[in-house]
Amino acid sequence: MEKQWFVVHTYSGYENKVKTNLEKRLESMGMEDKIFRVLVPEDEETEIKNGKRKTAKKKVFPGYVLAEMVMTDDSWYVVRNTPGVTGFVGSAGSGTKPTPLLEEEVEVILKRMGMNDAVMEVDFEIKESVRVIDGPFKDFTGAIEHIDPDRQKVKVHVNMFGRETPVELDFTQITKL
Repeated sequence: MEKQWFVVHTYSGYENKVKTNLEKRLESMGMEDKIFRVLVPEDEETEIKNGKRKTAKKKVFPGYVLAEMVMTDDSWYVVRNTPGVTGFVGSAGSGTKPTPLLEEEVEVILKRMGMNDAVMEVDFEIKESVRVIDGPFKDFTGAIEHIDPDRQKVKVHVNMFGRETPVELDFTQITKL
């Protein structure tokens, strides 16, 4: 069985408490090999109050927590019976197994939180010729000079006004020639 992300429904306002309770339970019950991560998706919001800038975290999905886990009877039971949990999203009844989130949905949520887990496969090589397919340098061609897989960026030297100019681009902005 593979690990997948599931949405856990909680009492509104109890998301962080459920996260803490669940992390304690999976440790005390020896479920670290079945339940891997528990997240409360949050965005940072900047407010200006009384002329002062204040940054606050706001829950993206109030009343919900994400759990990365391998769905077995045991792991389902541990999550389902954690204080504050009202159930899984995507299960028809209290005894049925829930439907996992699609990989694309998880990528969007993690990226929004700045935790882009889904690292793209690097299919590019240094000195390889590529064409820019998006952004202000669209349709320019050049050679890759540097690859940064962690940030998913490449430095490409493009010919602009008769000069080689280094440009930093996302992996998604280029294609092989």
